[in-house]
Amino acid sequence: MAIEVRREPETESTRFGEKKKDHGVLYVGMDLGTSRTSVACSNGVRETVASVVGYPKDVVARKLLKKDILFGKEAFDNRLSLDFYRPLAKGVIKHTDRAEERESEAAKMNLKAAADLVRHAISLAQSRKDELIYAVIGAPAEASIHNRKAIIDAAKEVVDSVMICSEPFSVAYGLDRLTDTLVIDIGAGTTDLCRMHGTMPAAEDQVMNTFAGDHVDQTLLEMIQKKEPRAQVNLNMVRLWKERWATVRSTIQPIIVQVPIVGKPTDIDITNEMRTACRTLIAPIVDGLGRLIASYDPEFQDRLKDNVLLGGGGSQVDGLGDEIEKAMQEAFGRGTVTTVEEPIYAGANGALKIAHDMPEEYWEKLR
Repeated sequence: MAIEVRREPETESTRFGEKKKDHGVLYVGMDLGTSRTSVACSNGVRETVASVVGYPKDVVARKLLKKDILFGKEAFDNRLSLDFYRPLAKGVIKHTDRAEERESEAAKMNLKAAADLVRHAISLAQSRKDELIYAVIGAPAEASIHNRKAIIDAAKEVVDSVMICSEPFSVAYGLDRLTDTLVIDIGAGTTDLCRMHGTMPAAEDQVMNTFAGDHVDQTLLEMIQKKEPRAQVNLNMVRLWKERWATVRSTIQPIIVQVPIVGKPTDIDITNEMRTACRTLIAPIVDGLGRLIASYDPEFQDRLKDNVLLGGGGSQVDGLGDEIEKAMQEAFGRGTVTTVEEPIYAGANGALKIAHDMPEEYWEKLR
């Protein structure tokens, strides 16, 4: 877990003085994801927004949109008029690991987009001006030091204290599954696996792969293009179909979509393609689980196998928990998988619980 000191106060009397303390603290839990960013707050606010940011391309676009920056669905819907960014592609802020790349214009714009996204997510919390804001942000399990620092730098402009935890840890914490548990958190850019054993997870307790939602989208797109080369299909269309019909089940109703072929709307069957693309998630997950199980104390390995928690947006793929369970039973002799009830908010809920449970003096030290 990484920790960062809050930004410097504007004045002791107006920003961090006794008057503000008297008005209390707003705790914010955030799940900063490749596809969606969700917040859960101690004032009862819960909001989610697609993790995309857009800036008008020119004066005409700015006049049309009447905004300098757009987020989420509004950015998606107007993306042809925008310089469009997914700043957390592959689960990290792009171009922040290599020093020479951090100085590029693309890197600077991705950092700006990430910072604007974090600020927007915090604004969804509807905090009062006289409240301290303490935030816990869930990040990918193996996010690099540079990426964690970039996230913290983006957050500390709008919160008073901030700390980073791994996304699977926040899911487990929120559900009180803190010992002998294997957590699977499937996002858009990464799938994170984390082994919980009653303490803060160390590096050896965590595994990350890029077989996640974006990989499914790309695989499905390529399969459709191979099946019908003339079909005019893009990743956004494929993503929407996946969100509606994603499945790994052997027996399902046909999935028929309409696409333009030489400008003419045409129905095509993508049932097998959808199922095959979604099933690419299973083998890498089971492989990662095997690595975490095999390196665990042998006396407690069966407990891990029987206590697998499936979360993240990818957990909504129909039948995925059942198929992972079957694959575990074949590979390891046993396995029990439980799917979280609120995949969109499970990470944010856990981060909020962490924020609540941290002693006040801990937040004061961070400040």
